[in-house]
Amino acid sequence: MCGIVGVAAKRDIASLLLEGLQRLEYRGYDSAGIALRLAGGELRRLRRAGFVSRLIEDFERDPMAGEVGIAHTRWATHGAPTERNAHPLFSGREVAVAHNGIVENYEQLRDQLAASGVSFSSDTDTECIAHLVALELRAGKDLAAATRDALSQLVGTYSVVVLAAAEPGAFVAANRGAPMVVGLGESENYAASDISALLHATRRYRFLRNGDIALVRADRVEISGPAGEAVDRPLVESEFGPESVERGAYRHYMQKEIFEQAGAVRNTLRPLIVEGLPDHFLFGAELAGRFGDIAAVHIAACGSAYNAGLVARQWLQEHAGMPCTVEIASEYRYHPPPCPENCLYLAISQSGETADTLAATRLALERGYLGVAALSNVATSSLVRMVEHSLLTRAGLEVGVASTKALLTQLVALAMMTLALARQQGKPDQDVRALTQQVAALPDLIEQLLEMDARMEQLAGHFENRGHALFLGRGPMWPVAMEGALKLKELSYIHAEAYAAGELKHGPLALVDDSMMVVALAPDDGLLPKLRTNLEEVRARGGQLFVVSAPRADLGREDGMIVVRLPAPSTNLQAPVLYTVPLQLLAYHAAVRKGNNVDRPRNLAKSVTVD
Repeated sequence: MCGIVGVAAKRDIASLLLEGLQRLEYRGYDSAGIALRLAGGELRRLRRAGFVSRLIEDFERDPMAGEVGIAHTRWATHGAPTERNAHPLFSGREVAVAHNGIVENYEQLRDQLAASGVSFSSDTDTECIAHLVALELRAGKDLAAATRDALSQLVGTYSVVVLAAAEPGAFVAANRGAPMVVGLGESENYAASDISALLHATRRYRFLRNGDIALVRADRVEISGPAGEAVDRPLVESEFGPESVERGAYRHYMQKEIFEQAGAVRNTLRPLIVEGLPDHFLFGAELAGRFGDIAAVHIAACGSAYNAGLVARQWLQEHAGMPCTVEIASEYRYHPPPCPENCLYLAISQSGETADTLAATRLALERGYLGVAALSNVATSSLVRMVEHSLLTRAGLEVGVASTKALLTQLVALAMMTLALARQQGKPDQDVRALTQQVAALPDLIEQLLEMDARMEQLAGHFENRGHALFLGRGPMWPVAMEGALKLKELSYIHAEAYAAGELKHGPLALVDDSMMVVALAPDDGLLPKLRTNLEEVRARGGQLFVVSAPRADLGREDGMIVVRLPAPSTNLQAPVLYTVPLQLLAYHAAVRKGNNVDRPRNLAKSVTVD
């Protein structure tokens, strides 16, 4: 979840490193640092706790120059987020290392190194890597070989860049279980943990595979495999440009991404609908040939993607008559559900780099599924490259830590998957066509919802001084309530929980008093009378009700109730998408009112690449 960037060029590269860090800060912002190999061969670094902006301010007061260097922005795992623990970590003045991941055997390595006389200057697991590389260099190995032999002693996952005083004009990049990409420029080359760090410099990349070592120089990149053999990784041209990470006139990236949702959903749906019906080949030609054999679906995901999976479960059961289980990916690894015959496994991850989802999917590949597939927003991600079949959303680059447009594009892609399976299960084409039209109408409906922004900004004031909130929903609105609670807690730091509304009287009602805000989702469906009972239960205990409802839903008595009515009615397929939008706006404006950093909420990072 940290950000790594390295550059080798025939010019001073400090500004390239710092700009790369700024573009990576959504991946970690506890501390940041930069290390350069100076013209005389000396390694020099600058590190600061806090945001990259503080590092840049101090760098401008005391600049340094070099043609090769590495940089890092950190999300702390081992060791507090202090300058002492900020990367790059040094071994004397010989080696500098920046690292993303976890060294699981670092305590054993630390004890071994300390017993041999090595002195440690940080509390991190990463410092072990620097000392191991230094020892291998002293044994007479070149930087690539020294790094490979040092990394072979690690247990765990990593992406890492290594700089050495003894190796002029070059640095090494390597990975195992965490992303690392090499960027190719004109008389300069780069490496990073995410292509967003390099979009200002190049659109040409080679993605490293597990165990690869890349020796990066200004004029060439040499990639070798786990055994040291030369390998050639495919050249990939990115569809994203530097404009993808510009905020424009918006106050925050999250605000920009909320307002991009109609376009993102439209772009995602465009290739998935063919002549008014879901594309039979949405996962590719190979799986299309077996689509009619699918009898069950297993979904593994984390965070917002898990909530999307829960919505898909409801849709699959209702529209395709198909059993579906949804597992938190970190739990799937240890307690995988039984794998029935003709079951499709689907991993959902916006970045395609979520460590728990990748680990679950590795296990799924060994379990005899009919197919192992991925739903992701990044065509070049580790997840997409790992699986047999993939379905891509087209949300564009999402920078805000809290997922918005990525989630909505996942939902509509899952809706189309559901309808494609329903058709294969024998649902008449006329019925599937009508349902497809409902999904296709979503971009225009989302645009109408975004006109509610000013009102949601005003209503967010009701949450500003609250310490707790409950979110309630029934049927497919329950996972939408979970998503609303997740957004509110991660952005505003208000403690929020979500429940299936029928569970209110089985415990959560004990928390309801006049200080409790209760957010209820009330589409005008067959479950509305049951939900009205829950609203009365809250009212009787003095709780403050905040209800997001269909335009003409009968909510009973509305006195003392804050009601947000959607501008248009919605169907079962539309409602989970549409009811999510006002909850995003609510969480966003509540966080802004409290003065929180919306794009970089405390203790969180965008892509969770550690277990």
